[in-house]
Amino acid sequence: MRTAVLVEPTEFELEDRSRPSPGPDDVLVAVHDVGICGSDVHYYEHGRIGDYVVEEPLVLGHESAGEVVETGENVTGLDVGDRVALEPGVPCRRCPHCKRGEYHLCEDVTFMATPPHDGAFTEYVAWPADFAYKLPDSVSTAEGALCEPLSVGIHACRRGNVGTGDTVLVTGAGPIGLMVMEAARAAGATDIVVTDVVAEKLAVAEQRGADLTIDVTETDVETAVDEYTDGVGADVVVEASGADSSIQSTVDTVRRGGTVVLVGLADEATVPLDVLALIDNEIDVHGSFRYKNTYDAAVELLADGVVDVEGIIDFETSLEAIDDAFHRAMEPTVLKGMISVDS
Repeated sequence: MRTAVLVEPTEFELEDRSRPSPGPDDVLVAVHDVGICGSDVHYYEHGRIGDYVVEEPLVLGHESAGEVVETGENVTGLDVGDRVALEPGVPCRRCPHCKRGEYHLCEDVTFMATPPHDGAFTEYVAWPADFAYKLPDSVSTAEGALCEPLSVGIHACRRGNVGTGDTVLVTGAGPIGLMVMEAARAAGATDIVVTDVVAEKLAVAEQRGADLTIDVTETDVETAVDEYTDGVGADVVVEASGADSSIQSTVDTVRRGGTVVLVGLADEATVPLDVLALIDNEIDVHGSFRYKNTYDAAVELLADGVVDVEGIIDFETSLEAIDDAFHRAMEPTVLKGMISVDS
């Protein structure tokens, strides 16, 4: 089977690998579509993300969907021919985190495209059936692949307890920020403000229904949010850029008694925050790491037409053109590239 393998930073090789066989609890999936995530690009450019280092050839890609072509003997509920979205993290199911239902915090998780575990830029993947979600006819495999970033948005909004009538500020209009915007609207938020430094991304956010967009290179975000909310501030601020200045601005733009959710990964582990403001204003600050129990909700939102994920796809290309695709994905105005493995 054709497989794109990262052998060195900025270097893919197309290899012919053996087709895997599913275990008794697995499904074998013919991969159709795989999104290019920012983490994929980071591994491609630098060969590492923090403590995760690519020391051996690695198959990238964790936003994936395809068609079941074989099922293990214990699998029920999925059949050959079903189209599925694959949740890329499989926990141990035995540790205290898993037993508490916090399986996304499992320290022994197998996560696609995170060293040393291979991802989905390949023709076939054998994966536990428990983490394969059947797609209805109305949902494409490209949409199914993007259940992954949508799940990040859903989990972040759950962490922030976004609800009906809320004003939500989203800092960062990349794919995750836009998925947070979609999830927040679905959760009942009535006013959504989005910031970024790239005008083209802000234009997309506006087209997709943002009530206010702020170019922080031209406008002070605290002033703009203060004016928009009549001095109250946002009920929930979801930081999705990872920029130090945006992280610091969350304290100044959230209302007293409001909630800050940190999703974007900063370049450095330590970012100064006004702790006195956090205490005096009784601001809740939450980290948001990946997701748990979100894929069923993501599929339902797509099936009901409540959210739009395909609208963030800028281009689709073949597995053979993966090098060019990653170069395009690095352009600052590009939101999402998609690899069509079966093209």
